[in-house]
Amino acid sequence: MKKALSLILASLCALITVSCANKDTSRTEYVLGTVCSVRIFDRAAPGTYDELFARLAELEDILSANKDGTDLARINAAAGNKTVIARQETVTVLGEALRFSALTDGLLDPSVGPLVKAWNIGMENACVPSAAALSSALALVDYRNVSLNPETMEVYLQKPGMKLDLGAVAKGYAADELVSMLHEKGIRQAIVDLGGNIYAMGEKAPGKPWTIGIKDPKNATGNPIMSVPVVNESVVTSGIYERFFEENGKRYHHILNPKTGFPENNGLISVSIIATRSIDADALSTSAFLLGVKRGMSLVESIDGAEGIFIDENCIVHATAGIREKIKILDEGYRLAD
Repeated sequence: MKKALSLILASLCALITVSCANKDTSRTEYVLGTVCSVRIFDRAAPGTYDELFARLAELEDILSANKDGTDLARINAAAGNKTVIARQETVTVLGEALRFSALTDGLLDPSVGPLVKAWNIGMENACVPSAAALSSALALVDYRNVSLNPETMEVYLQKPGMKLDLGAVAKGYAADELVSMLHEKGIRQAIVDLGGNIYAMGEKAPGKPWTIGIKDPKNATGNPIMSVPVVNESVVTSGIYERFFEENGKRYHHILNPKTGFPENNGLISVSIIATRSIDADALSTSAFLLGVKRGMSLVESIDGAEGIFIDENCIVHATAGIREKIKILDEGYRLAD
């Protein structure tokens, strides 16, 4: 009896293990220039992960500013010379970027490519550009010189040397694409994490939201300083800790102001956006950071389904009304603004 009971228990454990493996699986790959992970908590059909990551690779081959043959590479090469017929994905993402350009008076600008190249932050040759290099780059940055015709799919950059860079919106679009694919497959519960662009799909358990931690902007490798509950929402953070370099004892982060040409220095160190669309969260995290607390919060509150958390250099947390009461502070070094 004991032996039989042991066999039964072993079989049950094996069944539970297989069941959990089928219902809680994940894959991680390097794509879109970052580490991307998808974890599915429902049963997924064979090949689901293959399809998801194939789509990410496809989007990289369309939207990357750093690969040959992409839509962006073709558009940038034709700047000041001719129009380019783009793919639907490019038209959609560029259209969203231009929408936020208008909302921010050009602070989020998809033509920021020359300025990004001048700094090369995140690359081995990152450095503070010379005054001449900075001036030359700034002369090419102006979203109003980007012509987009959604009906004919035509894109034209009006000045030679202009370069598009959709880094502020592309990962958000990609996350929304994966979520749409998962919905089509009948999957209700998953976590999509594209280099920190997180989408929490469904609920963690019936009646229980997912809990997403917000990194410490002053110690990104440490424990989260706060958490927020989310259901079918994306969480995207832009902070000074993400990509930076130091020169002559001074740190320069990657959130560049296309008006001044320099990394933004307005007292903020992190902005996290919670939104129902990841592309909105992506665009807003950069836009709101560049706008600062007052104007940034106003912009976030104007977008349906979006909330914002702003952390300043004094460790004061400013939050929009819809998320303020849901924030849980985990580090006593930070406090909510009065």
